[in-house]
Amino acid sequence: MLVASIACSSLVAFAPSIQPVNTANMVRSHTVRMEEEEVAVAEPAPEPVAVPAPAAPIANPWLKDLTSFNELWMEGIERTRDLPAAADGSGWDSSSEPKTVADMEALAVKLNPSVGFWDPLQIVTTDTLPETIGFFRHAEIKHGRVAMAGFVGYCVQANGIYFPWDVQGPISFVPGCENIPKISFAEISAAGGPADQWDALPSAGKAQILAVIGFLEMWGETSTVLEMDGQKHYVRGGKAGYYPSFAGRFPHPVPLDLWDPFGLTKKMTPERKEKALLAEVNNGRLAMIGMMGLVSASKGLVVPGLDGLGIPAYSGEVMAPFSAKDTALPFVGEMLEMAPTLGNLIPGLY
Repeated sequence: MLVASIACSSLVAFAPSIQPVNTANMVRSHTVRMEEEEVAVAEPAPEPVAVPAPAAPIANPWLKDLTSFNELWMEGIERTRDLPAAADGSGWDSSSEPKTVADMEALAVKLNPSVGFWDPLQIVTTDTLPETIGFFRHAEIKHGRVAMAGFVGYCVQANGIYFPWDVQGPISFVPGCENIPKISFAEISAAGGPADQWDALPSAGKAQILAVIGFLEMWGETSTVLEMDGQKHYVRGGKAGYYPSFAGRFPHPVPLDLWDPFGLTKKMTPERKEKALLAEVNNGRLAMIGMMGLVSASKGLVVPGLDGLGIPAYSGEVMAPFSAKDTALPFVGEMLEMAPTLGNLIPGLY
């Protein structure tokens, strides 16, 4: 009862301060709010933001058959097609190197106006990627340079010209090398033609030569090294045929570069360099034909113009870098056993 009395007295005391409720205003306010809510509900909902699907997993690198290899190869091609241009504008979007069939047709006219663009294998078409064009251009220039050096070397070795020192010999101050047999260049030259001379080299010498070639290939293909010279890889808009310098890149001095060791091209103007490169490509093509002609003639094939030069005959396998005398090297013995059966893997090859 006491609580009820206190509550009633409190209500009476505060009654003068309570204002009368305007029901009309409440109804209008409620109606306005309902209309606003209806308008808000009537507005269309925003379209959902498209979420890109997760990237497909990379194919299993441990390939077990030709189908898996083809799938991985095609996946790589598709990835290459979608490569965006670099943020700094570099790459094929700003490269002046040939990157279309029209560019290659113009280059062919510069190389040989009489022949022009001749592509019987349809390597370069309107669908060919710039990366593919860069790859083939670099491969042609590089193989042409190797063929020019090989053609000269073949002629020198076939005529019995050799260095007057030893290929190998004992090294008294290196433990384990005191009993290395002595072999001179004269002994290697006496083995016969250039191919026979290669077969006569010690297995360790062949391994060293191939290891150096592998290093040179790796050095020329490394983008980080090319960027040190301000260049890019030939499949990223860089100059086809460019080989990076050795200077200042190793903890020991390297006096000469592989390409232009004496700096003969550094003083050339860009126009002169372009003309020299065109001549180099033409000479390289001729050297590749000449090199294959010499090798074919050494195997007894009819090669007009080379048959009467007295090229030493070769009875070995020109495509095999190792022979039965190199079985001390890893995997060579297994390779020689498997080689005769390789033709059975491709039906109709033989």
